[in-house]
Amino acid sequence: METFQDYELFKSKFFAVSTIDLNLYKERQMKRRITSFASKYGFTTYCSFLDEIIKNKELFDKFVNYLTINVSEFYRNPKQWEVLSNEILPEIAKVKNLADLKIWSSACSTGDEPYTVAMILNEFIPLRQIRVLATDKDLDAINKAKEGIYPSRSVKELPKRFLDKHFTKIDEDNYQISQDVKNCVEFRKLNLLLDPYPQNVDIIICRNVLIYFTEEAKDMVYEKFSKSLAKDGILFIGSTEQIINYHKYNLKPIGTFFYKKVEG
Repeated sequence: METFQDYELFKSKFFAVSTIDLNLYKERQMKRRITSFASKYGFTTYCSFLDEIIKNKELFDKFVNYLTINVSEFYRNPKQWEVLSNEILPEIAKVKNLADLKIWSSACSTGDEPYTVAMILNEFIPLRQIRVLATDKDLDAINKAKEGIYPSRSVKELPKRFLDKHFTKIDEDNYQISQDVKNCVEFRKLNLLLDPYPQNVDIIICRNVLIYFTEEAKDMVYEKFSKSLAKDGILFIGSTEQIINYHKYNLKPIGTFFYKKVEG
């Protein structure tokens, strides 16, 4: 790929056709991803690649999916899910009925995360009482989540009790999640950088997404998460993330990767 100016022009033109603002993503990572994709199709400048995807809807959709889908799997970083199950939820249960919880999986990709939450909650309350809101900006990912079919690599970290109870093996390498678990989750399209957030949320889960954002974009998202949380609400972030200036967002750490909203 060629010059910095070429990339600047690409960013502005791409925003006009996609509403994805690449200025809000870390430049080095984003350039590397775009270059890798475009080179595979024989393009040597950002703008020649853009000219083609504007004309070629199939390639445009493939590129947007490539940019927005992150690695997703069930029970990723198991120790963190165990903290949610063994510490966070029992504490919440002392003051609130778990059936009344408003839970938001805020960048749900193909659904592994919100379905994991539903299965963990089912160890406390019946599935019919569980409601999880799951959002992502990629409709293809949401449609895959609604389908609920996953390769074995996606469920490799999942405790056997969950796999046995909530999944059916449908062929040599694929599992189908149960309809009862699927019924717990409502999927919606939502772009964290553009759209309004749900309000009075008890638990927000946003894991391994903000690592791709600039510091300015992270600041905006954490500010909006804080406003989105109910009193004493919990923010659950990823294993590669840490909120250094958590006071700024009226948050306090209550364990590694978990923050509670406090009065400002």
